[in-house]
Amino acid sequence: MEFYQFNKDKGKKISKFNSDFIMSRIIQTEKETHIGCMYLGKNGIIGYHQAVVPQLFLIMSGEGYVRSEKEEYLKVQTGDAVFWDKDEWHETKTNDGLTAIVIEGEKLSPSSYMPLKE
Repeated sequence: MEFYQFNKDKGKKISKFNSDFIMSRIIQTEKETHIGCMYLGKNGIIGYHQAVVPQLFLIMSGEGYVRSEKEEYLKVQTGDAVFWDKDEWHETKTNDGLTAIVIEGEKLSPSSYMPLKE
């Protein structure tokens, strides 16, 4: 399990074409990729299971806890990204709710685009 950040302060100011915004790069894919949005309500859980393919989990709002094979839960919050490799066991839970984008695909390499969480 690896932790990354995609917060605004990790992004780059874009001014090309008279633009004025911040872009935080996340990932580029070369293989078929599934992208979805998960909404966990109060006391929501994504049960303990093995990742079928590499999976990148981007917390868009809220906070919760994740774990891998160890039973130690680590806190995640808005702007955090968690990466699980293929076959890695993991679980996500929240007390108050969270919304996350999930990106699943055979060849994901978040370290090429996002800084590791400090």
